[in-house]
Amino acid sequence: MQKYLKISILIFCILALSRFVPHPPNFTSLLALSFYIPVLLGLRYLPALLVSFAITDLIIGYHTGTHWTWGSVLIIGLASQYFSKNVNTRILGSLSGACIFFIITNFGVWLTGNIYDYSFNGFIKCYILAIPFFTYSLLSTVLFSIIFECILKFYQASSKIFKVSKS
Repeated sequence: MQKYLKISILIFCILALSRFVPHPPNFTSLLALSFYIPVLLGLRYLPALLVSFAITDLIIGYHTGTHWTWGSVLIIGLASQYFSKNVNTRILGSLSGACIFFIITNFGVWLTGNIYDYSFNGFIKCYILAIPFFTYSLLSTVLFSIIFECILKFYQASSKIFKVSKS
C-alpha cells in the first residue's frame, strides 16, 4: 500500500508539472502518461492517474469537456494493454491514444458546447478547427513516449547491470 501511494504521488507530480508549466495548447505528457502508466505499472494505477487529473482539473478549473477528457484517459488506459508487446506497438498505441483523445474530446466539445451548430457542418467544423491542437497532441505524445521508452530502457539496462554485479 505504501508503494502504491508513493507511485501515485509521483504520477500526480509528473502530471501536475506537465499541466501547470506554461506550454502550447495540448502539449503535455497527458496522453503519453494515460498510455504508459497502465502499460508499465499495470491497470491498478489507472485510478491514481484519474484522481491526479481530477485534482489538477480542480485547480485549473472544470469545464464542459472535463468528463470527456477523463473518459478518453480511461479508454486509452484500458486499450493500452493491447499495445504493450514491444517498443513499436507501444509507440503505435500511444499515437492511437492521441487519436482516441482527439475523437472523444472534440465530440464532447461539439455535443455539450454551444460553439458549433448541432448539424453535420458544425460537427465537421469542430474537428477541422481542432486540427492545430491535435498536431500539438501528436507531437507531445511522440516526445513523451520516446522519453518514457528511454527511461524504460535505462531501467532495464541498470537492472541487468545490478543483477550481474550482485552475483
